[in-house]
Amino acid sequence: MLSKKTQYALQALTYMAEQNSESPILIADIATHKNIPLKFLENILLELKKAGFLESKKGKHGGYFFATPPSKIKLSGIFRTIEGPIALLPCVSLHFYEKCSDCNEKKCGINKVMAEVRDHTLSVLDKRTVADLAFKKQK
Repeated sequence: MLSKKTQYALQALTYMAEQNSESPILIADIATHKNIPLKFLENILLELKKAGFLESKKGKHGGYFFATPPSKIKLSGIFRTIEGPIALLPCVSLHFYEKCSDCNEKKCGINKVMAEVRDHTLSVLDKRTVADLAFKKQK
């Protein structure tokens, strides 16, 4: 299940992309328009900044803006930044792999099915971008 944190991150990024602004966007504006608790949003945007998706500017005309165009930010990157692994089991994760201590991956039916689930999920999240959310593109 998608966490509230990830839902808020996606809502904030969607709002920012919809503004199509060259100027930084105030956190308070995002929080108000998307009904996201301000302190929670501050932490989320800071995490996205640390991951390289956003930049910020301090001062009177400060706020957050995209470090990369929304059309270049894959949803898979956002999910991994906020949620961690996309895979449902650590033994099928591409970026957070951990061997399961109690099974043989080559013979495990659960591993095979969860790898398929991961692949199908990634086939969508790797094709979709923040711009797709903002402009509701259907592929």
